[in-house]
Parts: sequence; structure tokens; C-alpha cells
Amino acid sequence: MEYTEKILHQSNYWYNDGLRKAKIRDISGAVQSLKRSLQYNRENIPARNLLGLVYYERGEIAEAIVEWILSQNFQKSDNLAGYFIREIQKDKKTLEEIDRAVQMYNQCLVYCDQGAEDLAVIQLKKAVQIHPSYLKAYQLLALLYLKTGQYQKAKQVLKRAHRLDTTNETTLKYMHELSELRETQGTKGREQKTYEIGNDTVIQPAVSPLKENAGFLTILNIVIGILLGAAVVWFLIVPAVNEVKSNRSNKSVLAFKEEINSKDAQISAMKKELETIRNSSDENEAATAAALAAKDSYEKLLTVKEHYNSGQYAYATLAKELLEVQKDSLGDQGKVQYQAIADEVYPSICAEHYSSAKQSYQQGDYPKAITLLEELIRMDGHYKDGEALLLLGDSYLLNNEKDKAEAIYKQIIEAYPKTDVAKRAEEAQKGTPANTQGAGTEESVDSGQSGADVYNDYGSAYGDTAGSDTEDYQGQGDQNVYDNYQETEESYGDVTYEEYQ
Repeated sequence: MEYTEKILHQSNYWYNDGLRKAKIRDISGAVQSLKRSLQYNRENIPARNLLGLVYYERGEIAEAIVEWILSQNFQKSDNLAGYFIREIQKDKKTLEEIDRAVQMYNQCLVYCDQGAEDLAVIQLKKAVQIHPSYLKAYQLLALLYLKTGQYQKAKQVLKRAHRLDTTNETTLKYMHELSELRETQGTKGREQKTYEIGNDTVIQPAVSPLKENAGFLTILNIVIGILLGAAVVWFLIVPAVNEVKSNRSNKSVLAFKEEINSKDAQISAMKKELETIRNSSDENEAATAAALAAKDSYEKLLTVKEHYNSGQYAYATLAKELLEVQKDSLGDQGKVQYQAIADEVYPSICAEHYSSAKQSYQQGDYPKAITLLEELIRMDGHYKDGEALLLLGDSYLLNNEKDKAEAIYKQIIEAYPKTDVAKRAEEAQKGTPANTQGAGTEESVDSGQSGADVYNDYGSAYGDTAGSDTEDYQGQGDQNVYDNYQETEESYGDVTYEEYQ
């Protein structure tokens, strides 16, 4: 008990440290302290909510949303994280603006890679105008100013970034780089002369050669100026006056041509930029769709896991819920938890579906058999080493869906070459089903089992629950379920946290 209290005390200590740093805008330091707090106690709700707010303050909206979702998962009621998420969902306009700013930032990275720094600067200015707390955008804009030699603008941008996060390592590094670039290089100290007067030493700087010859240099500069003025008049002004007189009639024509050429160049640049934006828009839409699919799959997986651990739901119900989860959109930890539940639930449901499908097939109810077998294949594509696929192909064939039947037969032949099921599929391609149909031609239950035996083997599909295996999956940490979740959202910081006493 004493060890647990020490851990909780350490977690609260680092939370208070993170809160103190956040109040003085030491954002990076606050992030480090809050992460350490969560290492001691991952269920420290105030620390996790504050970490989300700190992420939001420096423009990292996706990270903030992840922390709030995890917080709400640990404590569903009386939790400020729920308030933050609800407010985000209501303010869709602000979400869209932040998403647009992130898209501009990503496009700027492409421009920088292509060497188009001027276009990147334009986009970054728009991004920070839309999203004023977007720290990464300020840092990239300052870096571009440093590269192009615009040190004064870089200094102004870095000051804004420094106000957002006073201890950010990247911002401090750029400020140091700016100081070195602006520092005068190659200055040499003047030689000094030393005199001894009694016990005192007098140090006198050497007189500059320019000061010694100041009078001569003044006269020389005047003479050179007069000569240059005469040369300018003779070689530049006189010919220029003559040229103006001769070309005055063509001046308006040249002006129009220059304007037309300028407009053509602008149109060409705008067309190129528009094409780039269209291409990036398609990629962003695909990324957004993938993120939404991942979010939906994680939420459904959490629901299945909760039902599974409760021990109050039949395997048939769990199987239907599990089929709605898109496994490919889950992260590594999510796939592990998905597969653990599937290995427990799917076998008995597959066996029951296969038995029912065979009965429907033998009774001539091919649509029902197809429905059962399609769901079975989604759960186990290699059930009974291709027998389930073969029965599905025969059902398609007898239901006058010959194209689907042909595709299934080809799939069997490729997946199970030189096997009995592949040979039967080749025969079925000629138009004769591999499985005989009609009542009484085959047993209603696979491998000769009676109805009672099937119920005893697979009864858990409807009556048994997952409660016996609850402990196998507890403790894995709901936090890991969202390791790969990314979505652009925002948070609200109008909350004051009080330190633990």
C-alpha cells in the first residue's frame, strides 16, 4: 500500500510541475512533466486533460484529441475531456479552418522540397493567420527567412514562436543561428600603443590611416566625383535624351506588351498552383477518409471489448459486432486485441453458420445459404480448407449467379492446388455443383454429428458468454487502442487546474 501511495504521489508531483510550467508558458517543459506524471499513473485524469490542453496551445490538435479520448475512456462521467470533445464537434467551422492550415503547412513542405521557397512563404503566412498558435508553421517560416537572408523578418517570426513556447528547443536553435548569421565576421582589433609614465601604463589606440590622410582623401573624392559626373553626362544622359526622343512614339506599345507578358506569367503560375492544390486535395481526402475509418473501427473495437469483458453478451452478438470492425485500419496493438477476441468467438459461430448453410443448401434455400456462407468467409476465409468456399460457389451457381460462382471456383483452385477440393472446383466449373442438393442427400450436420452434438460443441454461439476470458484482455491498456489514431481537431483552454495539496 505504501508503494502505491508513493507512485501516486510522484504522479501528482509531476502534474503540479507541469501545471506550473504551463502557467509561465514553458510549453515544452510542461509536456515533459505531464508525460512523466502519466508514466507513474496513466489514469491521472487531470494530468491527461492538461496535456491535451498544452498540445492544443502549441497547435498540435490531433495529439490533444487523442489524450482527451483516452481520458474519457478511463473516466466516462464527471470528466472535462467530454466537454472539450463536445465543444469541438459543435464548432465545425473552426475545425475546418485548422484543417486548412494543416493542409497549407503540408503543401509548404512539398514546395520547400521543390525549391519554391517563395510559394512556401505565402502559404505559411496564410496558415499562421488562420491558426495563430501553430508553432510548427512559425518555425518553418522563420527557417525560410533565414535561408533567403531576410534576417529581420526571421527575428520577428521567431519572437512570436518564442512567446508561444518559451523553451522550445527548435525555436531556441533558430534564434541562436540567427545571432551567428548577423554577427559581424572577420573584424580585427586595432593595434594599440603602450606608454609607461612612472608606475602607470597608458594604452593608446593606434591612429587610423584614414584619419591621417583625411584631407587628401577629401580632395581626391571631389576630383573623382567631378570626373564621374562628366562621364555620366557624356555617356549616359546625352544618349538617353536622344533615345527618349526617338522611342517616344513606341512607349505606349512597349508598356502594353510588358503588361501582357506579366499577366501571362501570373496566369501560368496560378494554373500550376491550382493543379498542385487539386492533386493535394485528392490525397488529403483519402487521408481524411482513412483517419475517419480508423476512428470508427477503434470505437467499435472498444465496444466489442467492453461487451466481451462484461460477460453478458452471447458469442453470436459479439461476432456480428466484430465483423463491423475494419481490421486493416487498426494499429498493431488494435489488431492484437481484435485477433484475441476473434480467436475466441469466431470458431463456434463459423461451425454453426456452416451447419445451417448446408441445411439451407440441401433444402434449396440458396439465398439464405449464400448469406450465411458470405458471413462465415468474412470470419474465416479458409474454413474447412476450402469446403466452405466450395459450398458458397455451388450456392451461387444454383442461384443463377454464374459470374460469382466462377470467381469462387478460380479462387479455390489457386489457393488449394492439387487438392481434392481444387479438383471438385474444376469439375464444378463445367456446370455441375460439387455438393449435391436436395433434402436428404446429405446429413444436415457436418462430419455426421447429431443436432445435440452440434449444440454441445457450438452452443456458446448463442448461450455462452465471454466472461470467462475477461482477465486475458484486462490490463492491456485502453490507451494503446488509440496509438495510430490521428485526426485534426481542436481543444479549449478555458479551464483552470488547481494543484494537488
